[in-house]
Amino acid sequence: MIHPGVRAWAQTAMEALVRPLARLGVQPNTVTTVGFLLSLVAAAAVWQGAWPWGAILVLVASAFDMLDGALARVSDGGTTFGAFFDSTLDRLAEAAVCFGLIGYFLGRQDDLTVLAAVLMLIGSQMVSYTRARAEGLDLSCTVGWFQRPERVIALGVALLFPVEMVIVLKIVIWLLAVLTLFTTAQRVFHVWHQSRQEEE
Repeated sequence: MIHPGVRAWAQTAMEALVRPLARLGVQPNTVTTVGFLLSLVAAAAVWQGAWPWGAILVLVASAFDMLDGALARVSDGGTTFGAFFDSTLDRLAEAAVCFGLIGYFLGRQDDLTVLAAVLMLIGSQMVSYTRARAEGLDLSCTVGWFQRPERVIALGVALLFPVEMVIVLKIVIWLLAVLTLFTTAQRVFHVWHQSRQEEE
């Protein structure tokens, strides 16, 4: 998990960076959409095995994901739909990159890594869903080791390695598969514990 101090520093830096955009009237939803489109291009690059480009696009798209939130905070504070739109496209963007990985390894008949990528896709979606469902029940659910920023950084760094060093990417995919499912279990246990306390 990214240290809270590092996260706060990054948010402050992003807010300073987007102030000119806010003065120009750029909308957070526009930034969100651009970041999502970049993720789709990144997924296509990953599928084709153009990993360095895919890595750069994954990391740039994740930066846009931070920029839209910062822009919302320094402008009008954002809207309810904007928050919903951002979360929805975040999930689709992450799924797209996972499909890019699945497509690449399917083409090479690497069934074990395809399985890992599918598990990673399921785990990443479940990490987000468990938090959203818990918060819908007015319960706190921010625990877990591998939330979205950590997953994006890990995958982006792994994709920076050349195709000849595919073993690095395979290891990271398996780690993300295991850790996202473990984070899901952490959140299920956390919500169970909270619900038990409320019932007592």
